[in-house]
Amino acid sequence: MTPPTPSAAAPLEVTDETVETSPSPSTPKGGESRSPGQLAWRRFKRDRTGVISACVVIFFFVIALAAPLIAKVYGKDPYTTYGLNTPGLLGDNGFPVAPNGGISGEFWFGIDPQLGRDVFTFLLYAIRNSLLISTGITVLVVVIGVVMGVTAGYLGGKTDWLIGRVIDLLLAFPSQLFFVAFTPVVLALFVSPDENTPVWLTVVCLIGLLTLFGWASIGRLLRGQVLALREREFVEAAKVTGASPARIIFKELLPNLWTPILIQATLTLPLMVTTEAGLAFLGVGLQDPTPDWGVMIGYAAKFYQDDITFLLFPGLAMVIFVLAFNLLGDSVRDALDPKTKR
Repeated sequence: MTPPTPSAAAPLEVTDETVETSPSPSTPKGGESRSPGQLAWRRFKRDRTGVISACVVIFFFVIALAAPLIAKVYGKDPYTTYGLNTPGLLGDNGFPVAPNGGISGEFWFGIDPQLGRDVFTFLLYAIRNSLLISTGITVLVVVIGVVMGVTAGYLGGKTDWLIGRVIDLLLAFPSQLFFVAFTPVVLALFVSPDENTPVWLTVVCLIGLLTLFGWASIGRLLRGQVLALREREFVEAAKVTGASPARIIFKELLPNLWTPILIQATLTLPLMVTTEAGLAFLGVGLQDPTPDWGVMIGYAAKFYQDDITFLLFPGLAMVIFVLAFNLLGDSVRDALDPKTKR
C-alpha cells in the first residue's frame, strides 16, 4: 500500500528555517533607516559644486577669524602707512614705485596709493569686519523673522493682522535709499557733526537698521508656511491631546520649517555682505581707516585708472565669496528638497 500523496490544493507549511527574508534594497546595512537630515547630508556630499562652495566659504570664515594671527605672523598691520614711513616705496605721484601695485616678497598684495598701507593685511581685516557684521545681522534677521512669522501664522486673528501690516510697511520702503538717507540721521542723534563717530556706534547702527528692514521677507514666508501647517492632522492631533502652544510650535511646527529657514539664511548672508559694503562705499557705513570691503573698493575707485591692483584683490575676493555662498545656498536647497531642479 502506497502512502497518500499530499493534495495539490493543500497549503504548504513554511517554517522559519526554510525561508530567509532578504533585506530591502532601500534599507541601509544594519537594518537602520536614515533620518531626513542624513539623507540631505548624503545628497549634499554628492553635489561637487556644493562641496567646493562650502570649502570656499569655510576658508573665508577661517581667514576672518584668524586675521590677527595671520597678520602677526606676516609682520604687518593694516593701519601703518609703510609708504610714507619708508622712503622709496611711493613715487612723487603717490603711486608705488614697484610694478603691479608694489607687489613684492615684503608686500604680498602690494601697497595702496598715497598712504602705502599693506593691502594684504588690510584685506584680511576687511574680510573679518564685513563677515562679522553680516553674520550678526543674518542671525538677528533669521531669529526675528522666525519669531514674528511663526507667531503671526499660529495665533492668527488680530495678531496676524498687526504683524502682517508691519511686514507690508517694511517691505514698501525702498531700503537701499532709506539706508543711505537715514543712517547719518541716526548717527547724528548720538554724535554731534563736529565729532568723529565711534566705530562701535556705526556698527550698532548698521546692524540695527539692516535687521529692522531685513526680517520682513523671512517673516512673511514663514507666516504662510505656518498657516498651511497649523491645519494639518498632526497639529490637530497635538491639540486634541492637550499639548501646549509652545510644545506645538517647537515640536510640531519648527521641525517642518527648517528647510525654508536654512535656505533663507544662506540667501540673506551674501545679501548683507554686499549691502554693508555698498553702504561703506557710499560713505554711510564704516569709514577709512577702518578695514572693510566697501572701504577698500571705495578708496581704490579713485585710482583704478592708473593702478587697478588695489581694486583687484578686494573686488575679486568679494565676488568669489558671494558667488560661493549663493552656490552653497542652491546646493543646500537641492539637498533638503530633492524635488527641486536647477
